Amino acid sequence: MAVIHRSDPLSRIHPEPLHQPDFFDHLPDSILLLVFNRIGDVKALGRCGVVSKRFHSLVPQVENVVVRVDCVISDDDDPSSLSPDKPRSSASPFSAIFRLIFKPLHALTQLLATKRSSSSPSPSPSSSSLSITGGGEDGEIEQGGVTHHSPTQVLKNFNEIRFLRIELPAGELGIDDGVLLKWRAEFGSTLENCVILGASSVATDPPPSDDSNAAAAVEDNGSIPESFYTNGGLKLRVVWTISSLIAASARHYLLQPIIAEHKTLDSLVLTDTDGQGVLCMNRDQLEELRVKPLSASSASKRTLVPALNMRLWYAPSLELPDGTVLKGATLVAIRPSESKKEVCDVSWVSSAFDGVYGVAAKMLVKRRTYCLEMNSF
Repeated sequence: MAVIHRSDPLSRIHPEPLHQPDFFDHLPDSILLLVFNRIGDVKALGRCGVVSKRFHSLVPQVENVVVRVDCVISDDDDPSSLSPDKPRSSASPFSAIFRLIFKPLHALTQLLATKRSSSSPSPSPSSSSLSITGGGEDGEIEQGGVTHHSPTQVLKNFNEIRFLRIELPAGELGIDDGVLLKWRAEFGSTLENCVILGASSVATDPPPSDDSNAAAAVEDNGSIPESFYTNGGLKLRVVWTISSLIAASARHYLLQPIIAEHKTLDSLVLTDTDGQGVLCMNRDQLEELRVKPLSASSASKRTLVPALNMRLWYAPSLELPDGTVLKGATLVAIRPSESKKEVCDVSWVSSAFDGVYGVAAKMLVKRRTYCLEMNSF
């Protein structure tokens, strides 16, 4: 007699779950680190760090990290009014020395290795705010029940960073709509060079080619017109130059603790989402700052700017190949007076910017050069 085995009806309704293998367990650590280095963003890495113990042990080994700062406050701002959604007021660049405040996620809090002892007394909101605004050592601020961390604190648990990029939410310099102002600076223990590109206005549509434009082109012989000195054009360019140098030296000053903490760094870039300014440091420059401390300005929290030699190129109107027209286009190349590098070499100037602005720089350096000097400040 044949025996027929009938399956339990309940097992057909509620089958036992099949064991699904975790394919990440089969990947070597080196592959996971490649993935994490592609991610880069410190917030996303913070989330990855709380997925598993293995991820938590690998995230601190990431070499490529990007820190996007949520909000920036000056030393004069009231921390109680701090809000990432609140638009930043266009304060004077001469008084806006910034502190970077990073709004953390719960994952980042989990990732931070340094934690305050539970036995220590909890500071009141007012004392915490005063401590940070005055330069507290822990880099934290309590506001609205949320703890904000500085980039220094957020990066503390990363042990092998080689390439670090920090992005501010906006440029420091409050400029009028339509005005172009971009700068790029390199620092060691002090300023090594800076390139500034500016224009009083930018037009994307090419101007109509009439007789007046043809006459203007004939008059433009590469020299600065006399009106440039009398209508405030030169004064405006001096303000652009000083403002950009102050913004760059303030950024450099704020990077000291990060550079001292992370000795594996090969490259550090501090930029902003507006693309207004870029501060760059390579491995040799980073090491120079560790060995030779910077000279700080006595008036504010920024690096002292040394005496400078400057070269200026100007065009009343510069039409680029794509049709963009820069009115009052100005390019300024800056190096310390004591620099031993070849003065005639302008390759570093024309390659300071990318895209259409790089083209503008290459066109401007072919024009007549004007030399200026500036004292240390």
